[in-house]
Formats: sequence, C-alpha cells, structure tokens
Amino acid sequence: MLKHDYMQVSQDQPIYSEAPLQLLLFVDERPKSRQQVQRIRAYLKELQAEYTFEVQIIDIGQQPYLAEHFKLIATPALIKIHPEPRQILAGSNIIAQLKNWWPRWQAAVDAYLKLQDDLQERIEDKARATLPKSTIHSVAVSAELIRLSDEIFRLKQEKDNLQEQLQFKDRVIAMLAHDLRNPLTAVAIAIETLQSNYNLEKGEFQRLKPSMTVHLLKQARNQTKIIDRMIADLLQVGRGKDTEFPIIPQKVQLGKLCLDVLEELCDRYTAKCQEVETDIPYDLPYVYADPERIRQVLVNLLDNAIKYTPEGGKISVAGLHRTTQKVQFSIGDTGPGIPVENRDRIFENHFRLQRDEGTEGYGIGLCLCQRIILAHYGQIWVDSAPNNGAWFHFTLPVYPS
Repeated sequence: MLKHDYMQVSQDQPIYSEAPLQLLLFVDERPKSRQQVQRIRAYLKELQAEYTFEVQIIDIGQQPYLAEHFKLIATPALIKIHPEPRQILAGSNIIAQLKNWWPRWQAAVDAYLKLQDDLQERIEDKARATLPKSTIHSVAVSAELIRLSDEIFRLKQEKDNLQEQLQFKDRVIAMLAHDLRNPLTAVAIAIETLQSNYNLEKGEFQRLKPSMTVHLLKQARNQTKIIDRMIADLLQVGRGKDTEFPIIPQKVQLGKLCLDVLEELCDRYTAKCQEVETDIPYDLPYVYADPERIRQVLVNLLDNAIKYTPEGGKISVAGLHRTTQKVQFSIGDTGPGIPVENRDRIFENHFRLQRDEGTEGYGIGLCLCQRIILAHYGQIWVDSAPNNGAWFHFTLPVYPS
C-alpha cells in the first residue's frame, strides 16, 4: 500500500485517493481548541509511522459545506469515511476514543482488502472499473452539491424578493394612477371655467366675480401640487426598494380638510341628488398627520361613498374624539354594503367583490388608504350601517399640545 502524508483539502481541486483507510479531521480557528488539535495530529502521525492511512485536515471556516455534509455539531472531530460504515469521534477525549477504536478500524481495513481481492478474481475488468474508487472525492462532490443547492436557494430568494418589489411597484403605480384622476378633473374644470369666461379683447373675466376667479385659481394651484406630490411618489417608488410611503406629519384640522374635499366633490354628489350629512364637533382636536396623504384617504372614501350610494341616498361624515391620543373619522353610505366575509380582504390590493367585476369599486384605492393610515400608526376598518350601507372608520393621532 502507498503511504500518504497529511494533506489539506483544497476548495477548488478535488482529491483523488486510493488509501483503504481514509480519515477527515475537522478543525477550527478557536484558540482554545488549538492545543487539542495539535495533540490529535501528533498522535495520528505516530500511528502513521506504523500503519498506512490518509488523513485530510479540513478547516470548517473555509469549507462549511463539508461540515454540513457530515452534520457536525462540534469541532474538532475525527471521521472515518472509508471503509464503511462511517464513524465520527468528537468531544474532548478524541485520542482516548481513537485508541479504543483503532484495532477495530485496522480489522475493518483488513476485511475490506480481503473482500477486494476476492472480487477482483470474480468480476470482469469492465464491471470492476465501475466500482467506486475514491470516497474522499465523493465526499467533496457531495459537499459541492450542498453548496450549489444553497446557492440556488439564495438566488431563488433573491428572485422572489425582486418579483415582490416589482409587483409592489406595479400596485403603487396603479393606485396613484387611480388617485390622479380626481385632482386632474378638478384642475381641468377650473381651467375650462376660467377660459370660457375670459374675454381676450377686454382682458378680463366675464360672468365671474373676482372672488370666484381667485377661488378657481387657488383650486387649480392646490390640485397641481397634489399631482406633483403623487408623481414624486411614483419616482421614489421606481428608484427605491422601500414598501412604505413617506409622510410629513404636521398640525392638521381634520374637519376643515374633510369639508374642503366635500366641496371639491360637490358636483358629483349633487348630480346624483345625494344628501351629505356632517357631524364634526367644533372642538375636535387637531391631528398629527400629513395633510396631502389624508386628503387622499378622504377623497378615496368619499369617492366610493358617492359611487355606491344610489340617487337620492345619504352620505354621512362624522368625527369623534375617541381617546386623548386618537381621533376617529367615519364616512358612511346607503349603498349595498360590504359582506362580512370580505371586510378584511377589501383592503388587499386589486381585491374586487364579485358584484363589482364590471365596474370600478372598493379596491385599489382602499389598499392605498390602509397604507397611508398605517404609516400614521392609525387603524382603518369597515362596519355595516343600520341601513345596510357601509361605514368606513379610521383613526389618527392627536396633535400633541
């Protein structure tokens, strides 16, 4: 038999071995295990002086996949990998264990060699060529397969994360495109009204009082700012990986903000002869919120209320100083309501009730509403109204006094 010296297992180049007794010694870089490893290596060298076998030293820091392959839970560890069966010696008394097992390992090698001699006499060269010749090489292959499997798993996770980010960006684009319609319509109406009443020859507005002219200009300017903010959101989501919308909280009078939104939507509910009932206490405290974001929430909820309330129906708006820390705002309608089993799901992106498959409805806008309210550390939910309509509620933090 050929005698093999100590060898370090290469990470890049597989080791081919014909030694009948093959051992792997797993070591680490811990200072407290260094002396133990030195004693084990010295003892193995003594044994090599009398008996031929091969030992390969494996640093688990450099080849963790081999440690995973053998399911090691501690180092140093000495493993007999050939001949089978495999055996692992670990713990603080490896040398004592090795002294006990060494005669049995020698006997196992002798039995293996005798079996090989018998097989060589009975099988043909072609069949003999198919017998495994390198256990250490097969171990290295197994370790490489584990490493590649882990790499595939990591790449799959990266792929899933990228797909999730792309899906989120698609949802954000859909939601913002949905919400751009309202301010664009308001700007278009204001500009068309001003244009149709402007006398180019006289250089003045006809049939428009100065106060109305100022109001329309202010309306167009404010709605343009909202559009600009939404476009900025689109650009930010397109660049970043964040799944949260940024907010700029400040002192906000929620009741007045809601009345402003109702005024913007006046033409819509007036056209359907809908009654709007408000119950907003005059002493409702200020909230700490981003006014433009909360405007988006109010526009979406009121837009849905108008859309689903039949002609001649009623829309209700109410404010409530719920606790010393929170204000609750509620918007109700006399529409068909939301089935109990769908009240949580309607806040999911693109979820549509079966009855609404052919129309726009409670869907992408509600998903945006939930994200905005959660960003303010508030809550949003839906209840049934006594008249079978729907009540949407949300809470916001009170502005600290």
